[in-house]
Amino acid sequence: MEMGKELPVREMIEKALGMRMFSYVPYSGYRVGAALLGEDGVIYTGCNVENAAYSPGNCAERTAFFKAVSEGQRAFRAICIVGGSEDARAKQLAEYAPPCGMCRQVMMEFCQPDEFQIILARSVEEYEIYTLEELFPMGFGPGNLMQK
Repeated sequence: MEMGKELPVREMIEKALGMRMFSYVPYSGYRVGAALLGEDGVIYTGCNVENAAYSPGNCAERTAFFKAVSEGQRAFRAICIVGGSEDARAKQLAEYAPPCGMCRQVMMEFCQPDEFQIILARSVEEYEIYTLEELFPMGFGPGNLMQK
């Protein structure tokens, strides 16, 4: 499958950008929004939520995954991630915001690494698409625990 083909890329970027408005980032000021596309076409959204104790915080990507899983979705096609210190209403960001290692690990739990697409965007016109396998080579997932 061609990267980005048949994905609602623009809609996902717009939803991810919009989620930055809901970020709770009193410490870093770094707002992240995510839009996760389920296999059924439903888009689940998330934002980052910081905490004074740091560890209990949650990334936008994991927020979207946990929201989707808690609503019964277990199969996913793509996620769009946007982030930066710009104003929450900004439609153009200075840089790409790739997922952290913990988020990549969560993606491995629910996604086929060679098929799942990760859209990193700065705006609706400027984005790059990668597979999970490209961003997380030799990732550990459910297949590693299968009995041989």
